[in-house]
Amino acid sequence: MTSFIGTKRLEARPLSLGDYNNYRGWTIPAGQDPAQPGYLVKYEDGYESWSPKQIFDAAYNPLDAMTFGHAVEMMKAGLRVTRAGWNGAGMFAYLVPEASYPVQTGAAKEHFGEGAMVPYRAYLALKTAQGDVATWQPSASDVLATDWSVAA
Repeated sequence: MTSFIGTKRLEARPLSLGDYNNYRGWTIPAGQDPAQPGYLVKYEDGYESWSPKQIFDAAYNPLDAMTFGHAVEMMKAGLRVTRAGWNGAGMFAYLVPEASYPVQTGAAKEHFGEGAMVPYRAYLALKTAQGDVATWQPSASDVLATDWSVAA
């Protein structure tokens, strides 16, 4: 079998296996513990399932306690992310996808030609506490932090 790792956004609430079976209108199979802790999980497409607590806790973080890897996936999905540990109010990071812009500077006109489009690669941007936007390179502290969240 091939190994996989995934990142997905979902909603969940604590629900025992027995309560999940009652929620579905099912009879719990013999030999299963109705008190087993777990979660009712609802995916973005509306699909619902039940996950044992240990499995769920190993796979998911609340949206206000994400790792940097989760934050990157949220940025790839077009969302803005922020850290509780950032000192500046209103700061957030986001992904600027690759694209191009009309040539503007003398140096670019010399290289690309008058009227050309200048291609650029995708990059991370930071809305600063001062209200402007800068290209952004995350620090080691940012990469190792677990206080990332989706910005409001």
